[in-house]
Amino acid sequence: MAWLVGLLTLLAAYLLGSIPTGYLIAKAVRGIDIREHGSGNTGATNVMRVVGKAAGIAVLLIDLCKGLLAVLMVQGLLTASYADQSTWLSTVDWWITGAGGLAILGHSRSVWLNWTGGKSAATGLGVLLALYWPAGLGAAAVFAVALGCSRIVSLSSIMAALAAVVFMVVFQQPWPYLLLAIAGSLYVILRHRTNIQRLLEGTEPRLGSRTPTS
Repeated sequence: MAWLVGLLTLLAAYLLGSIPTGYLIAKAVRGIDIREHGSGNTGATNVMRVVGKAAGIAVLLIDLCKGLLAVLMVQGLLTASYADQSTWLSTVDWWITGAGGLAILGHSRSVWLNWTGGKSAATGLGVLLALYWPAGLGAAAVFAVALGCSRIVSLSSIMAALAAVVFMVVFQQPWPYLLLAIAGSLYVILRHRTNIQRLLEGTEPRLGSRTPTS
């Protein structure tokens, strides 16, 4: 029964992460498929450029909450259900790590959008905040400083992803959490590979530029 509950919570974490926030908001506000405009992904930056600032901020906050709630849900359910089973509790960190990883994966590979999605930066930050909030705040601060200096969202996201690993090491977090931070950071950077190419070419758009709908 314990394993069944664990697997069901992992499935729930993936489904929560896979909610296509950007797609739904763009469809509701402008009646468009956001995947057919701008960069083609469903993340907050593309929604902001195509649909507008308010829509982009809404996507950012909801995507962050998806990662946060996915981890807290699994953590709360497993701890409450098996508080008297020491053997099971010794593996909770790994189940939480799995939930965070699946929420991140769900955002970028949504079952509802034919396995497409965003770049998982905001959802990854939500997961980090749930795992250890000081590390999450530290990564968010790095993002804010980098964005203020460069006005480039992709570069700021990459720097925040790298900073997340550093903060998890500095704060001496459990191995499962550290491994998730490393894997999540690499995954977010991989999802930004086209942005990295544009950064090297000097053609990456800065914050505030608009992409008209076709």
